[in-house]
Formats: sequence, C-alpha cells, structure tokens
Amino acid sequence: MGMRKTSPFLLILVGFGFFIAAYNLSSLVIHNWNRNLAPQLLDGSSPLIRFDPVIGMPHDLMKSGEPRRLFHVAVTATYAPYSKWQCRIMYYWYKKAKKMKGSEMGGFTRILHSGEPDNLMDEIPTLVVDPLPAGMDRGYIVLNRPWAFVQWLKVAKIEEDYILMAEPDHIFVNPLPNLSRGDYPAAFSFFYIKPSENEKIIRKYYPEEKGPVTNVDPIGNSPVIIKKTQLEKIAPTWMNVSLKMKEDPETDKAFGWVLEMYAYAVASALHGVQHILRKDFMIQPPFDLKIGNTFIIHYTYGCDYNLKGKLTYGKIGEWRFDKRSYLQGPPPRNLSLPPPGVPESVVTLVKMVNEATANIPGWDEGSDRIESEI
Repeated sequence: MGMRKTSPFLLILVGFGFFIAAYNLSSLVIHNWNRNLAPQLLDGSSPLIRFDPVIGMPHDLMKSGEPRRLFHVAVTATYAPYSKWQCRIMYYWYKKAKKMKGSEMGGFTRILHSGEPDNLMDEIPTLVVDPLPAGMDRGYIVLNRPWAFVQWLKVAKIEEDYILMAEPDHIFVNPLPNLSRGDYPAAFSFFYIKPSENEKIIRKYYPEEKGPVTNVDPIGNSPVIIKKTQLEKIAPTWMNVSLKMKEDPETDKAFGWVLEMYAYAVASALHGVQHILRKDFMIQPPFDLKIGNTFIIHYTYGCDYNLKGKLTYGKIGEWRFDKRSYLQGPPPRNLSLPPPGVPESVVTLVKMVNEATANIPGWDEGSDRIESEI
C-alpha cells in the first residue's frame, strides 16, 4: 500500500513549530547564562573570560521581598564657611532622598575634624573628632579625612552594616540603593586615578608580591559603599599610607591633590578588597550632561557659559556657578538659572541648590552667623 503524500502546508507548520521551540530553548539557556554566570562589563557586554574581580552589578539588584541593606552616610567636614554651606545643602537632599522608594539610606553623620563643635551641631547629626597634630598635614587638609574616619569608627555606634563615604559637595539626585554586593564594595571610577600609569610609585606602597598593579582600583574613598567591617580594617592603613605618600617627595609631586585618593585605593588593595565600579554612581557637571538614572551630582568643577549656552571652561563665563565663588560664605537664595542651551545636569544642579536654600530654615540668618566666625 503506497504512503499518502504529506501536505506541504503541514510540513511547513510542523517545521515552524520546531523552530519556535528550539529558539525559545536556546534563548532560555543564553538568558540564564548571562544572568547567572557571565560577568558583565560596565558597558553591558559580557566577555567570555574575565579574571578581574571588579565586576558589574547583578541583574537582581533590587529583588522584591529581599531585606533592605541599609547604609550609614558619613561625610567629613571642617568648620570653615565653605564646608558648612555645602554640608547644609547635602543634608537637605539626604533627608529627601532617604524617604524615596528604592532608597536604602540609613543614618547620617557629619564627621567634624575640627576638634571642637560648631554652630551646625543641632541642625546636622555630627561627631567631633580631632584634626591631625599641627603641621602633620603639611598644608594638605585632606589628610585629615582618613584620620577622621579612624576616630569615628572607634567611638561611634553605627547601627547599619554598610557605610557610604560621601563629600559635602554631593547632592542626591535619585534614591540610592546599596550598590555593593557580597564582599565587593561599590565605587565610582575616576578617569584621573591611573595606578597602572604610575606603577613605579604605586610599587613603593603595594609591592609586587601582593599582586598585579591592576588590583589597585582607579578610585578614591568617595563615593564608596562598603561593609563597616571592611572599612574598619582599611581605614588605619589608608591613614598610614596617606602619611607615607605625603612624606615622599616623588609621590607628593606625582599625585598632588589626589594623593589621599590613591592612598585609599592602595590601602583597599593591600587588604584584598576590590570594588564594583559604577559609572552611574555620580555625575560631574559640566562634563556629564544628563542626569538619567545616576544617583549623585558632584559639583566639584566650575560651570561657566556664555549667554548662548556655550561652555567656556577655563574662562569665567557670562553665567557661572562655581562653589569656589563662595569660599567666605554661602551662596544667596534664588541663584539665576543658566541660559538656554546649558545641559540638563547644570540646570538641575542650580535648581536643587535653590530648592535647598529656599527651604533650609534660617539660611540667610545662618549665613551671617557663619560668616562672622571667619
């Protein structure tokens, strides 16, 4: 008996069904590989082999139902007017961001390394610690930062298991989750911290037997979210390395004002701690143009523009916002907004400064009081 001829349409339908099943199966395998096994680079791509433990974030950053991993926000500061007004604005935005959905912010401490209290003690949670002995910082006041953290960690009762090391000129622009994972703290990668290009100097403090110089991350101590137990080990080393670097003329000349940042990176590597590098941790106007899903605005650079909205960096613009314009006292309320064409990051920065100064009680009165202390 001859076989009945199969309909071409049926063959096509069956073949298409097999194709769909195979495609779904392969997609599922690839998805699970990417999700669970393949490490991701910062640009989202997944290399086949990666030895660097400085890894990208897992996809399951904020799984619903997981317990919140709160971190304590800590910022070192002085009693200078320049430091005070920045801390007031920062604390205003910390309080707002802490209440936002997705935030894992816990408590807040301004670590005041002046050795004596100032007039912001009632406004901002503050712990007073001692500065370095006179002359030890050699005019480099930032050396007080690691020493301040060492003292704070010894005496403070910190309820959270994690710490965010921040700076006065940080503004929280989006709710900040705990970006660290496991034993990997989270940090921002700075383009000007280049351990590999300074290997000769780095090896003075991180000898070859410790490992490759690439173990020293291109970071500073801020912003960093790190386990409290890790920071308790790193902080004394960070302080000692900072002092040794400052005492060495070659290192001091090479690293300059970022010396303490290199010291933190080296100290972390000495303790075998490497960081997840997060480009979205913060932006730095005027060079970063968009806010997007970033978390912090760091306004360390001056923003200068002409009235057509063109950047005139390095030259005072017809419109400008530069924190260094307010060394002797805080900025006034209601700063003028940038002209049309200025990037979103700068416009948002000025609006957020204006909102803070408009709502911080006694800003104007407090300004006079702060300036009178000079």
